[in-house]
Amino acid sequence: MIKLTRRHFLAGSASLTGLAVTGCASTNRTPVPLSPAEDPANLVMYRAMPEERFPLPAIDLKKVPVRFYRKQVDYPTSERVGTLVVDTNNFYLYLVQEQGKAMRYGVGLGRAGFEWSGRAKIARKSEWPKWTPPEEMIARQPELEQWSWRNGGMPPGLQNPLGARALYIFEGNKDTLYRVHGTMEYWTIGSAVSSGCVRLINQDIIDLYSRVPVGSPIVVL
Repeated sequence: MIKLTRRHFLAGSASLTGLAVTGCASTNRTPVPLSPAEDPANLVMYRAMPEERFPLPAIDLKKVPVRFYRKQVDYPTSERVGTLVVDTNNFYLYLVQEQGKAMRYGVGLGRAGFEWSGRAKIARKSEWPKWTPPEEMIARQPELEQWSWRNGGMPPGLQNPLGARALYIFEGNKDTLYRVHGTMEYWTIGSAVSSGCVRLINQDIIDLYSRVPVGSPIVVL
């Protein structure tokens, strides 16, 4: 039989205490903050939309600069509530709201030589619209003749340049031929790529479409 002395007992106790402290200690690590592209709220906002007539895939938010995500912002302005304001310098579209607020959307705009500016109104709205290229565009790109009004235009769908929704801009009773519309090429938001129209991420044009009645004023700065 091994006889334990008081010294052996104290040494063993100290050893066990050390193991207990070491084994149960918690590591208080600071959580790594999520990037905006991983934020659950943004992922929901730009989710896949299988309920649409033509199901839309989710947006890869890593391909869209954060500043172009849909957002309610402070926006003091003399424009009345319900007005659409397109800020061509910063690639934003604002929907003026009450109490100095606005819903802000990132947009793509017309290339140099195709810009349009002025005051007009939204005279018509369409879900999953047909697209008919203007005659001037067909003259520059004859391959688009297949989608001319003579041939019935391009049917709606994911490949249609107008995307999921379109708002038609009129000056008085005259169609300007410019549109506020959706696009599948969401990575182009924030650049000048279209032939004069104002393009939004499809999920954003669906949101905007639901907020804008026919007759709403639009200002393109």
